Amino acid sequence: MVAATKTAQKKAAGKERTRSARDTSVAAVGARRPSARKVSPLGAAAHEATLNGALVPAVLSAVVGGVTPAVSKARRKTALAEDISAPGLNGAARKTDKVAAKFANSTNAPASTLGTPSVAKPKARAAKLKSVVAAAPAPAGLIRPPYWDKACADLVKRDRIMKKLIPQLGPVHLMTRSDPFVTLARSVVGQQVSVPAAQAMWVRIETACPKLTPAQFVKVGHEKLIGCGLSKRKTEYILDLAQHFVSGALHVDTWTSMDDEAVIAELTQIRGIGRWTAEMFLIFNLMRPDVLPLDDVGLIHAISVNYFSGEPVTRSEAREVAANWEPWRTVATWYMWRSLDPLPVAY
Repeated sequence: MVAATKTAQKKAAGKERTRSARDTSVAAVGARRPSARKVSPLGAAAHEATLNGALVPAVLSAVVGGVTPAVSKARRKTALAEDISAPGLNGAARKTDKVAAKFANSTNAPASTLGTPSVAKPKARAAKLKSVVAAAPAPAGLIRPPYWDKACADLVKRDRIMKKLIPQLGPVHLMTRSDPFVTLARSVVGQQVSVPAAQAMWVRIETACPKLTPAQFVKVGHEKLIGCGLSKRKTEYILDLAQHFVSGALHVDTWTSMDDEAVIAELTQIRGIGRWTAEMFLIFNLMRPDVLPLDDVGLIHAISVNYFSGEPVTRSEAREVAANWEPWRTVATWYMWRSLDPLPVAY
């Protein structure tokens, strides 16, 4: 009985020592790690926003000082539909200007991205654009559209984004080529690649085919064109295009008198020529003034940046914005491209 009692006392003493050691360890850890952790303003905003069910606006508010440039999609579409219906004014531009200006003032930072005109420093941006464009020599053999000045004057009157953008870029304009085969071939080369990459390939093509005639392309053949950097598929497309010109299968002489959709319908019968390539031909060769290439990623992105503070834009929304550009959608599209890259492109 005495032995059992002593054994029980020893077990109780052992448990007490273990409990005491554990408490001491916990206390030491607590001393090294204070329970009140430091939380950054961004983290605090995110935590608060999570509780309120609005994470993104609150985090942006903590970062930029309390101003959120986002506009709900429903409100944006409603305002756009109402404002575009007003004669001579672009509501999307008016709304975006207010939001962008408020955002820029709160952050002391430009509200634009990817080389678009800055709200915070418009004069500096304008000077930079003009200097870049002025330094770039105009390629030889290019033609200026006769309607350009009238279109610019009209767009400046009716669209507030164009009113800022056109003067910022200075005396620049669309440049077109008179050779339809070269325009189409360059368009094929430029499909799904960057402008610098397309230009590099075209320079090598000019070396291999200095006359740039359909017959010379056919004579040069696959291997040399692939050696210029073209993919096998694009090489096949350009050679098929050249064969169409050589055989006389295309109504080249009547394109100038055909309407836009008729030209597109004929060109898209050629392998590798889709609607986007045909629309580039309408813009850069036939100089049609009212082309809207909604398949062009650069145009959609530029509309997003300039009219919707960078929010994603659907084709339908882009079409609504462009309705205010008619009948000069080619010119407005060209300025949208220049808002992302001030150096003009010619096909």
